[in-house]
Amino acid sequence: MDIEQQLAIIKRGAVEIISEEELRKKLSMSLKLKRPLKIKAGFDPTAPDLHLGHTVLLRKLRQFQDCGHKVTFLIGDLTGQIGDPTGRSEKRNRLTTKEVLKNAESYKRQVFKVLDINRNKLEIRFNSEWLKKINILGLLDLTTHSSVAQMLAREDFKKRYVNGEDISILEFLYPLIQGYDSVELKADVELGGTDQKFNLLMGREIQKDYNQPQQVVLTMPLLEGTDGVQKMSKSYGNYIGINESAKEMFGKIMSISDELMLKYYELLTDEDLVKIKALHPRDAKINLAKIIITQYHSAQAADQEADEFTRVFSQKEVPQDMPKFKTDGKKTILTILTESKLVASGNEARRLIKQGAVSFNNKKIEKEDFVPLEPGILKAGSRRFLKLL
Repeated sequence: MDIEQQLAIIKRGAVEIISEEELRKKLSMSLKLKRPLKIKAGFDPTAPDLHLGHTVLLRKLRQFQDCGHKVTFLIGDLTGQIGDPTGRSEKRNRLTTKEVLKNAESYKRQVFKVLDINRNKLEIRFNSEWLKKINILGLLDLTTHSSVAQMLAREDFKKRYVNGEDISILEFLYPLIQGYDSVELKADVELGGTDQKFNLLMGREIQKDYNQPQQVVLTMPLLEGTDGVQKMSKSYGNYIGINESAKEMFGKIMSISDELMLKYYELLTDEDLVKIKALHPRDAKINLAKIIITQYHSAQAADQEADEFTRVFSQKEVPQDMPKFKTDGKKTILTILTESKLVASGNEARRLIKQGAVSFNNKKIEKEDFVPLEPGILKAGSRRFLKLL
């Protein structure tokens, strides 16, 4: 694959490449020497499951693999215990070693749903491999590669400093340590979300200080969750997990806005956007759901969910199979939604009620303290049903 073909693939959906000229030179050298580039992306295992927001970077890593390069899926088992302060308005709670390692093992199993597992194209590394070997002198030396002024130039740190809120020295160390990962891996390219730009550029600077060729930085947009507002996150209750059931994934994808759907197509599929825009939005959304479910489950599961959607929503029927929940005539609708796990969190339940997206026996529920006193069908969103006994 020549340079222009590679660039066309690599640039799809990307926000910024620092710099494209450097990337061209690296790609040219790679072809000339027949040496694949070393592509790096780091993931701190702060939660047990990956969601579609994570796969934006995973898919870009896969595209680099398809272009003939080798990627490193770096699990930040040590940085995960520090906690990335990026975008935080307060100090992040630290995870225990046990929690991080448990999440890391889960990550390892899930990435194979996206990445090519060929050992010539993929390596999975843990940054504790080298970071645990750094002694106090090495750590002090690392701090000389940045200044307090540089750190306070970051918007999130600056805001907290101006507001008189605590910023720990440990948080200052995070971007330095992430940058040192690039030194250890001798990365040619590092990928990250737009919110990671400061940390990614720090990697370039530290590589320079260690007399290494500087990595190219490629940033990808943050994928909004099902609410269309916040970035996809389990803590916001707006995520679509890649380990979720096909039914749950289909329902969540069908609930997103038409505008957000196009962004999902660009970042989560290889589809021709011109052709997609020519489709009816409903048909395009069903197609999107089928593509994603096929990748993480199977084509058969995707077809089954599409057929069920058509039957339930086009023909105004209820699902043939739905979960059941026994209530006692005392539990509120908010309690039922969360205890039955029909929704992921209390926050999501409140949001759906506020949006008028919750109904009981075809009557819209407007108050979260509503108590159903009879058996019936509870509906949350456009596609989640619960039979109350």
